[in-house]
Amino acid sequence: MKRLLAATALALLPFAALAMDADQSRATGDMGLVIERATGSALVIDRSEHAAIGRIEGLGDTSHASMTYSPDERFAYVFARDGGLTKIDMLTQKVVARTMQAGNSIGGAISDDGKLVAVSNYTPGGVKVFDADTLDLVADIPAGGKTIGLADLPGRRFVWTVWDTGHAFMGDFSGETPVVTDLGEVGENPFDAVVTDDAHTYLIGLFGEKGVTSIDLWSEHPKPVKFLKDYGKLEDDMPVYKMPHLQGWAFTEGQFVLPAVGRHELLWVNRETLEEVGRTQVHGQPVFVIAQPASPYVWVNFATPLNGVVQVVDSRTHEVVKTLEPGKAILHMEFAPRGAEVWMSSRDDNKIIVYDTRTFAVKAEIPAQSPSGIFFTARAHQPGL
Repeated sequence: MKRLLAATALALLPFAALAMDADQSRATGDMGLVIERATGSALVIDRSEHAAIGRIEGLGDTSHASMTYSPDERFAYVFARDGGLTKIDMLTQKVVARTMQAGNSIGGAISDDGKLVAVSNYTPGGVKVFDADTLDLVADIPAGGKTIGLADLPGRRFVWTVWDTGHAFMGDFSGETPVVTDLGEVGENPFDAVVTDDAHTYLIGLFGEKGVTSIDLWSEHPKPVKFLKDYGKLEDDMPVYKMPHLQGWAFTEGQFVLPAVGRHELLWVNRETLEEVGRTQVHGQPVFVIAQPASPYVWVNFATPLNGVVQVVDSRTHEVVKTLEPGKAILHMEFAPRGAEVWMSSRDDNKIIVYDTRTFAVKAEIPAQSPSGIFFTARAHQPGL
């Protein structure tokens, strides 16, 4: 009997050890990173606990940094302004790989299968693609200028645009050799671009001329189509204090909600016809316009010097329904996946503020060092992010 018990205990030992390891591990579903722009670091956060649980340093110049996640939420890839690409293990909270891949980069994306990480560069320009596991270089695609608006597409593909040439490109990395297709001229000086939430449309903002360009990514032969070409032609141009971030463009109620460059307005465009259907006067020059999940509302933050305010706009009426003053220099917002909370970074108050989106009550404040971008691991499951 003793031998039987001993054998049973021995047989169960590996499983008990595994269970212990599992208990000591942390689920990644409610984790995230907050970029700390002045210190080259990122704060590790627990969304459920409203707490910072660690800090990762040595990320380079994070004054304008972005990031993406592997499909299993285990790893984060941080794209720093100085060209550094850093891979972070979210569970161990350690840097596991890093490369200085360019002199000046502006963002990146991960392929839908999680195997490739692409980076768009200002200096020397072009797109570099890396093995997501090792960060070894897989492809170096020249572009003849600064690349912007890099996003992932289904089927191991990426799309991007070039500021200097005004052309958009699609890269297919599903085969042994990359296939890059010129999608055509989109307009003068495209400053940013975004893929819609259904990966149907690529929207490109133009700085060198009036208007926005749309590309139907579901078409067998995608081509650029310009709209809003007459917007702002009768008004004097205003100084642009900060370029809007198109990755924050909202898609709601069958509409695109676009920030008017240099103006205190939101533009509402019918998603199917690309016709303007309304405008909303807002507090300042919009930077991020982000749709609250499971609701008709979009939340807007603003460029300096009016960046201490956030407004909530109803997509059904196009009216501002709430104005908040969360803190000094609100740089970014990120919603909980089901929309119950919104987290805001207050750079000059050195904190993260968490709001209840139904009551607008402050639920928590978390100290941080000059925080900017907030990135929850839920982004791992969204195309274009």
